[in-house]
Amino acid sequence: MLYALCITNSSFIISNMRFFPHTDDDVKRMLDVVGLPSIENLFDTLPKEVVMTKDYDLPSALSEKEVREFFEALGKKNRTLACFAGAGCYDHYTPSVINSIISRSEFLTSYTPYQAEISQGTLQYIFEYQSMIAALTGMEVSNASMYDGATATAEAMMMAVAAAKRRRKVLVSATVNPAVAAVVSTYARYQDIEVVTVDAENGVTSKAHLDALLAAGDVAGVVVAQPNFYGIVEDYDGFAAACHDAKSLLIMNCVASTLGALKTPAEWDADIAVGDGQSLGVPMSFGGPFVGFLATRKSLIRKMPGRIVGATRDADGKRAFVLTLQAREQHIRREKATSNICSNQSLMALFVTIYLSLMGPDGLREVNDISAANAHYLAKRLAETGKARLVYPDRPFLNEFAVKIDGSADELIRRAAEAGILAGVKLDDSTLLVAATEMQTDADIDKYIEIVNNL
Repeated sequence: MLYALCITNSSFIISNMRFFPHTDDDVKRMLDVVGLPSIENLFDTLPKEVVMTKDYDLPSALSEKEVREFFEALGKKNRTLACFAGAGCYDHYTPSVINSIISRSEFLTSYTPYQAEISQGTLQYIFEYQSMIAALTGMEVSNASMYDGATATAEAMMMAVAAAKRRRKVLVSATVNPAVAAVVSTYARYQDIEVVTVDAENGVTSKAHLDALLAAGDVAGVVVAQPNFYGIVEDYDGFAAACHDAKSLLIMNCVASTLGALKTPAEWDADIAVGDGQSLGVPMSFGGPFVGFLATRKSLIRKMPGRIVGATRDADGKRAFVLTLQAREQHIRREKATSNICSNQSLMALFVTIYLSLMGPDGLREVNDISAANAHYLAKRLAETGKARLVYPDRPFLNEFAVKIDGSADELIRRAAEAGILAGVKLDDSTLLVAATEMQTDADIDKYIEIVNNL
């Protein structure tokens, strides 16, 4: 059975057809319009070295059973490792009920809920997502989710500039994840925004350097991380006051799961809270899809990018949900929009909403308690080998830390992989960023220590 796929007005319409719809005559008429003798001529501008001239290396037609066996065999070539790597992507347990719920057709195929009267289910779960993110961050309002934590941070940067009007400078701490900082810089380059790095001292943001940069003026916002890239839980006491005295906004990039145990961005008096929701049970899946969150003060709601779902009453007085404050994306001229983000990770927002509803505050705290216990136990055992030491021994951390080893980081990673362990993220020739969650066992930690001892 063949299917024809037609893209019309950003909607995907699949028509069940036995044959491709275009006859030879249809093709000839289309080619006549563009003035070409054959379909192949459409690709004349491509360099010959990139044009494939041989047959595709595909198997012959297979039965359904044979297709399943083929892909099962292919999947078995992947190696599953006990994951001690983090740096923004964390191995947390995914309750099995989540996949059962999101696999329902009304969720799995959900798209933009413009027609509220037929999208109440989708609108409700987005509303619940917003409510949970607001509670998790302590902020007053949340949008309907974003692509990932990096782009959410970049959007927050532009939000700060929009709120500041004439100021076009944003400060980014050197302790922010380099991948996030790179995305922020890319966005800034094409928005005529100057990004300046705030120095780090012994693994944390330099308050003295921040104060000096703020005193120089023209700063719209400041981006910091909690926990920071090195896993350190920074003390941001006085940061918000310094920013506000300089008429700047404080943007805090957070690991979502850790907000179940750490002081919230609102408690630090931050103006915007952003980050990635992947740590809320979303599988690592070789790097995505993830989901970005963005929450802020109510006073900044009209500068917030992306969608917002609100609760209201219908004509019969029943509770209903609608998209609100929509003049920010494709509903308005591009140059007038608050943001040109016009889609969100809706399915992943549903994912973390179900996760948070299942875990609750107590469950989320327990996840952090176990993760912290595993990380601190691993750090202690590594130090006891005499072949490894914490890079920042005097800094508090939750479930991630930087460790320097006697020997090659590459060699440790190689040997660990052979033993079924993903040892961490390489920072330099002898330094790794190591994370632990509730997923690693004592046996995994023992194996890790044995590998280090044998270096």
